[in-house]
Amino acid sequence: MLTRALKQAACGLLFFVSGASVAFASTIGVSPVRVTLSENQKMETITVRNDGTEPVIMQMELVSWSQEEGKDVYIATSEVLANPPIFTVPAGGSQLVRIGLRRAPNTQRELTYRIFMQELPPPLDNEFTGTRMLMRISMPVFFLPEDEAKPVLHWQASRTPQGALKISLTNNGNAHVQIINFKLSLPGSAQPWVTQQSAEYVLPSQSRDWMLPVNVENPIPPMGTTIRLFAQTDAGNFETEVIISP
Repeated sequence: MLTRALKQAACGLLFFVSGASVAFASTIGVSPVRVTLSENQKMETITVRNDGTEPVIMQMELVSWSQEEGKDVYIATSEVLANPPIFTVPAGGSQLVRIGLRRAPNTQRELTYRIFMQELPPPLDNEFTGTRMLMRISMPVFFLPEDEAKPVLHWQASRTPQGALKISLTNNGNAHVQIINFKLSLPGSAQPWVTQQSAEYVLPSQSRDWMLPVNVENPIPPMGTTIRLFAQTDAGNFETEVIISP
């Protein structure tokens, strides 16, 4: 069940169908959108709101979160606690959920987990015919190390055999970074040449690539060109120069 659920999108809709094509959807809000724990703060409370007109049943699934070759990997874990694990949020109401950890922090490296909040289908009477959309929400949980936690970013740019530009980021630090967007500027120009929106996380010791396709209106500079890169992240703004390599 867990394995099948984790193959769905990190935040999306699942469909429960019975009969004709009349659709209903619940509206769920969560605050905060991620949890950060430490040795000094081993528990945090999140609020799950239901802005819809029907009660909603939610179930918590807790996983460890790692990355391999730019792909997220989730494994069921008992290290994270969520109380209550299953609950009903009344229409127009809210539910407090406490998030904590069973284990001690890593001395040198941030620990990363995810919470999947899955709406469960309610009991249906015999008169129901329609389609019910079920909400599924994913949120990260970070457990800070005893040492100072920060990302260390190394950017690279290269041309692919097809002529596209590949922007690569390696996080050599001991904490995650979330890339909000980055901009590329050509030599001698203060205006961005390319702006790339992103919401990608790069965990410690991991890498991620962005492919910028060939564009006739904005041709990719030749190899050896130095371009300036400005990135907005959840750890602050970063600015550097990268040389386009083969």
